[in-house]
Amino acid sequence: MLEKTTRINYLFDFYQTLLTPKQRNYMELYYLEDYSLGEISETFHVSRQAVYDNIRRTESMLEEYEEKLNLYAKFQERQQLIEEMQGKLTDQKEVLDSLERLKELD
Repeated sequence: MLEKTTRINYLFDFYQTLLTPKQRNYMELYYLEDYSLGEISETFHVSRQAVYDNIRRTESMLEEYEEKLNLYAKFQERQQLIEEMQGKLTDQKEVLDSLERLKELD
C-alpha cells in the first residue's frame, strides 16, 4: 500500500496540471492530507462512493498519463544515474586523496 501511495503521489506531482480542480482537490485531500473518504465527502457534500469513484478514476488517468509521457520513469532513471555518478565521484575522491598522501610521503 505504501508503494502505491508513493507512486500516486509522484504521478500527482508530475501530472496534476492535467487534472480538473475537483480531481486535484480530492487527490490532495486523500493522498497528501490523509483525509478519509468520509471526511472528503462531508467537505464537498457528496457521497463517499462519489469520492471513491472519482479518486479511482483519477488514479487510472494518472497511470495513463505516465504510460504515454513517462515523466516518472524518466525521473527515476535520472535519480539512479545521479546516485551512480555520486558513487563514482566518491570513489574517485578516495583515489585522489590516496594519491595526495603518496605525494606527501616523498
